[in-house]
Amino acid sequence: MGLTKFEKARIIGSRALQISMGAPVIIDIPKNLIDPVEIAILEFDNDVIPITIKKVVTS
Repeated sequence: MGLTKFEKARIIGSRALQISMGAPVIIDIPKNLIDPVEIAILEFDNDVIPITIKKVVTS
């Protein structure tokens, strides 16, 4: 099951906030890349972002 664009935005936004507050970056990034959002997108694209989503199905 894939993620919606809203879930993806929430994950990237949350991770970018963590990075901007000093959380360690999980992947190697170029020295010229300093934007937390861009770093979070890079982590998301490489499937190493340490955030999970629990989907609840209701009927």
